[in-house]
Amino acid sequence: MRAAVVVPTYNRPDALAAALDGYLEQDTLAFELIVADDGSTPDTRKLVDDYAARASIAIRHVWHEDRGFRAGAIRNRAIAQTRAEYVIFSDGDCVPPPFFVSRHLALAERGCFLAGNRMLLTEKFTRSVLDDRVPVHRWGAGQWLAAWAKRDVNRALPLVRLPDGAFRKTHPARWAGVKTCNFSAWRADLERVNGFDERYSGWGLEDSDLVIRLLHAGVKHKSARFAAPVFHLWHRENDRTNLAENQRRLADILGSERVEALAGLDQYS
Repeated sequence: MRAAVVVPTYNRPDALAAALDGYLEQDTLAFELIVADDGSTPDTRKLVDDYAARASIAIRHVWHEDRGFRAGAIRNRAIAQTRAEYVIFSDGDCVPPPFFVSRHLALAERGCFLAGNRMLLTEKFTRSVLDDRVPVHRWGAGQWLAAWAKRDVNRALPLVRLPDGAFRKTHPARWAGVKTCNFSAWRADLERVNGFDERYSGWGLEDSDLVIRLLHAGVKHKSARFAAPVFHLWHRENDRTNLAENQRRLADILGSERVEALAGLDQYS
């Protein structure tokens, strides 16, 4: 199976470096990585070029002009740059454990998308991880349990690793709580719904919109919890100026049976 990991980022090269460190040490090389850059300054491109020069996997940088938060648009551009049949999404401030990609691939199933979860690092701990280049992607359960005991992370339960099974499909129509910082889907299904809807501008809900349209298309929710967590570095809350408008769009899609994004992936074909 040809797979691609899409990692959006915006002007946070220290966090992106921590994420890329994790991807360079995955226990599989059966993927390419595309950094989906939402308009960062040249520092980010230089960082990606440096990693690409020494990586055992293909790493590419896709950029568009900075015109505010346009995570859906840059993800669509990244999807259009690969012919991988399976696409895994995370974020540039999420550090993957070494088994992150292989677990997504092992759990992948036709007719389903996968939704995982995350562990949230505190502001203080995040600063320590980034300033001291702490390789948390290599940490074992004992180290994470110690961090949880000190309240450096919000929880440790996502570290539990369970095999595939029927329990992973007990909520096939669930969309609430699904986040594209830990998500994967078949390319054919992403094309069927026309990718992310780029009418969502500013922070919020473009990922929920995608998931709802996948459900409308008959693609089921399969859980990747207790299999492939990510370690989410702290960041300030994003500007939510356009959230009310995005909420109206989401209400519209919830009240319809529409499958395709009105402004989506087909722009880049």
